[in-house]
Amino acid sequence: MIILSIETSCDDTSIAVLQISGVKKPCFTVLANIISSQVEVHSKWGGIVPMLAKREHQKTLTPVLTQALKESGMLKKNLPGILNIQSKIKPGPQKRGPQFENLKKILEREKVLAGKLQRFLTKYQKPDIDIIAVTTGPGLEPCLWAGINFAKSLSYFWDIPIAPVNHIEAHILANWLDKDDIAFPALCLIVSGGHTQLILAKSFGEYKIIGETRDDAAGECFDKIARILGLPYPGGPMVAAEAAKFNDSKLKTGKSQVTLPRPMIYSKNYDFSFSGLKTAVLYDFKKRPVKIQKSKSYIRQICAEAQQAIIDVLIRKTIKAAREYSPQTILMGGGVASNKELRKQLEIKIKNELPSLKYLTPNLEHCVDNALMVAIAGYYKQLENKTVDWKKIKAEANLRIN
Repeated sequence: MIILSIETSCDDTSIAVLQISGVKKPCFTVLANIISSQVEVHSKWGGIVPMLAKREHQKTLTPVLTQALKESGMLKKNLPGILNIQSKIKPGPQKRGPQFENLKKILEREKVLAGKLQRFLTKYQKPDIDIIAVTTGPGLEPCLWAGINFAKSLSYFWDIPIAPVNHIEAHILANWLDKDDIAFPALCLIVSGGHTQLILAKSFGEYKIIGETRDDAAGECFDKIARILGLPYPGGPMVAAEAAKFNDSKLKTGKSQVTLPRPMIYSKNYDFSFSGLKTAVLYDFKKRPVKIQKSKSYIRQICAEAQQAIIDVLIRKTIKAAREYSPQTILMGGGVASNKELRKQLEIKIKNELPSLKYLTPNLEHCVDNALMVAIAGYYKQLENKTVDWKKIKAEANLRIN
């Protein structure tokens, strides 16, 4: 089985081609995984602008598809005058006809994308793909629609079923890209720019949210702290980099001279709240003289303290939930899961306090938004017979996992 997957939930345009062999113990072979970043587009705004992100997806999706199919060895030109019986179009310079009129209807709100895709479908043959998987939510709705309408168009022309994928489930299943012996039930810590959740996974497709953020997600908090301190976008990696300089430098003599709160760390539930931490950083920053605000030592100290505050809350809640729900595995996923300090400290805590549990995180390149994790989720959707007709696919910006 070969799956083509599409991810456009936020500011990264990604398309992957994944080959799966075996059923009871599937083997995943990555044929292509292309990610086009929009960091340069949004950096001058200090954050993601949804309509700019959508426009970039429209411009980038067809070139990314072309690159993914080329890398996987599936990009083949149509032979002039020969009917491609696997698709709904004839090869060659065909510019009009009912097929393309239907394409225009599907992409009526994706004008930039429509022209690019029409030229692609005319020029190239249908690849040997069994399923198209696409992220339908949660995410930024304009961005989701760009990927969904692109997937619907390919499904219509190539007559391939679509598997709608939940973005959060895809982050969980990203762990299966690198490991094949994950035992259920699993406790999943999802930390990203838009979500911070503790999810109990009883099996594939069976999830229960046991805790989530009440305001800012951990990644969003990182970005806002970076903006307060004048660090460039994206904020999370910048804060982590400055924190690492403090932890590795002679400036660190015991604890930081900056002290920040750990919101809700001792609450009885498993919910999170990071807006208060962001506000505490702002107040601390404003009370400092300008000379101190601009000093490297202060920036490094407050970044280290802010990062540690987030890590402390995430780890304490995770360990507490693991003690109550007794999972066999603890998993982590999402963009913030690539934070090296969080990965290291959570691993040490689990080994020291819950040594019988297996702890797994995806490889760093699989933590960020990518289409490979969408392909994995699409594979398990088709096992549950959850592929659908392309006409029924829609964006759900606030899609829940349970």
